Amino acid sequence: MNLIFMGPPGAGKGTQAARIAGQRGMAHISTGDMLRAASEAGTPLGLQAREIMARGDLVPDDVMIGLIRERLGEPDTRAGFILDGFPRTLAQAEALDGMLTDIGRELSLVPVFDIPEATLIDRLCGRRVCHAAQHVYHVDNNPPRVPGICDADGSELYQRDDDRPDVVRARYQKQWVDAAGPVRDYYADRGLIVHIDAAAPQEQVAREIDEVLDRADGEAA
Repeated sequence: MNLIFMGPPGAGKGTQAARIAGQRGMAHISTGDMLRAASEAGTPLGLQAREIMARGDLVPDDVMIGLIRERLGEPDTRAGFILDGFPRTLAQAEALDGMLTDIGRELSLVPVFDIPEATLIDRLCGRRVCHAAQHVYHVDNNPPRVPGICDADGSELYQRDDDRPDVVRARYQKQWVDAAGPVRDYYADRGLIVHIDAAAPQEQVAREIDEVLDRADGEAA
């Protein structure tokens, strides 16, 4: 299956995408991870992306399209892929159609992770990650044993720039309400969208998405 997981930043789609990709042998293509890696490496693209993401803005279409075009050509995508964070604009969605046509593939489904803005702000603003390996914690729901220190590697925890309340609100409006609205309509018109309650507990979200994918996989077979 070839999937696009859609939802506002912090809806939990990345967690579910990583889990499902590992269980089903699919490639998990996270544009957020790709851009953060470039940012930490200090590449020209990474430095540009860091500044853009700190404002809550979208990385330009041509940059994202180039990254995804290159990534879809890698061997691990042949068994299926999950796109996480792409496409975020109508131009990106249209470009993706062209890429898939070029490699003889088509989309199977577009699960949309729905979550209220207020719930999202509470979830993201409490998130902390470690410097060494990006292990994720939450100050309320998943705190480390020692405040501010990663349980796994002992490195210091920090709050990402894009997890500040003002940036979370900006990202929700710019990326999800404004930019992604036409993308959702684009895929809804093709009958590809299914809705997932991302505000539910993580185990319930996992069961719901597994049921959706098992059903779609069975119908395709």
